[in-house]
Amino acid sequence: MATGTLKIDLSALASNWRDLSAMASGKAGAVVKADAYGLGLAQVSKTLARAGAREFFVAVAEEGAALRQILGKGPRINVFSGHMAGDTKLVRDANLTPMLNSIDQMLRHVEALPGHPFGIQLDTGMNRLGMEEAEWAALRDLALAQKPTLIMSHLACADAPDHAMNARQLQVFTQMTAGLEVPRSLAATGGILLGSDYHFDMIRPGIGLYGGMPFVDARPVVTLDIPVIQIRDVAVGETVGYSNTWVARGPSRIATISAGYADGIIRAMGPNAQLHTGSSAVPVVGRISMDMIGVDVTGLAQEPEHLELIGPHQSVDTVAGFADTIGYEILTSLGARYNRVYI
Repeated sequence: MATGTLKIDLSALASNWRDLSAMASGKAGAVVKADAYGLGLAQVSKTLARAGAREFFVAVAEEGAALRQILGKGPRINVFSGHMAGDTKLVRDANLTPMLNSIDQMLRHVEALPGHPFGIQLDTGMNRLGMEEAEWAALRDLALAQKPTLIMSHLACADAPDHAMNARQLQVFTQMTAGLEVPRSLAATGGILLGSDYHFDMIRPGIGLYGGMPFVDARPVVTLDIPVIQIRDVAVGETVGYSNTWVARGPSRIATISAGYADGIIRAMGPNAQLHTGSSAVPVVGRISMDMIGVDVTGLAQEPEHLELIGPHQSVDTVAGFADTIGYEILTSLGARYNRVYI
């Protein structure tokens, strides 16, 4: 086979959820948006449900409807984007719980689906989604009369523990929800690690479930091995790949591996990227193309049949650093051609 093998360790995933859940005194949900961060909604969500998760979070109603088909009637499925125009049938039929973000969404929801569960999302300074203080003040009594299931907000800088924005958002959220007998949620993975002040009644781990930073104690979940198609000798002065960007300074052995930017390996990471065979690191040479990448294997004692991009020797966040991005982007970009193996 010429396709890469993406191994997904479901036991590590479940362990990460249990470890993060144990940090909070309240409930722990699980964020499974974007096809469970690229790792497969069905396999991931079933694993988390078996581990004990009963609250799930997705980005849009379509994801929620797909998740309901997978998990059945039991768990609550919360939708960050709220109740958009056109969502009513999905929200009703899949029994989704939209996190309402505005007065317009509140009116749409209570008029279209009176008595149907909903939550509230507040903007505490990120300026992305949620009701601002004035809007919440105007809507608060109406919303509370409808008995929301959750009031939540989202931290902008939780991956930087010392950032002043964290304490500022905590203060705003506390003030906006003071005295309410409604479950509250502020912390995703980074917020969980900020400490118990940020946990409230429910935490919402996301990237930490999948082995990503800032959860440094996470068990690795993903391994990506890529087959070598061909190895060739390249003489001094010869070039590799498009635009002649790499020139051999000595006699070289260059492996062409079967993956590229069509598989989520970001083109910009080329000059910095490396792969592994065992503990030996080997550098990418030339441009990353759509389906193939050149790798310098000159110094290896044995010619490899495959090379590891993500695994025990190189985390998803290390790979993200090659392209000056984050682990989230690497995971959610993993291409459909990989042979996904769940262990």
